[in-house]
Amino acid sequence: MIEILTGILLLGGGAFVLIAAIGIVRLPDLLTRMHASTKAGTLGSLLVLAGLAVHVGSAEVISKAIATSLFLLLTAPIAAHMIGRAYARTERRKRPGDADPSAPVQYNQG
Repeated sequence: MIEILTGILLLGGGAFVLIAAIGIVRLPDLLTRMHASTKAGTLGSLLVLAGLAVHVGSAEVISKAIATSLFLLLTAPIAAHMIGRAYARTERRKRPGDADPSAPVQYNQG
């Protein structure tokens, strides 16, 4: 029974991590990519850690899995917030009619 639960947790975690990876590659802009990576990636990691804790079953591994899960739950939203905030600040600096910063520089030949 433990093997079945471990398998379900690991497959579910792997599926969510795969969904997060596909979202990072396929979604159009930074904010939607960030959403995919933080939500699905964190859930996938938590499920993989839960599968590890169930499979091993020792108090040492369970406590480390819980500590790692808490660390992920605390840092992922903060990191996503900071990335989104930096993106919003750089987008606010762009004004309509400004030159595209990624465009090549053209020099006057005169």
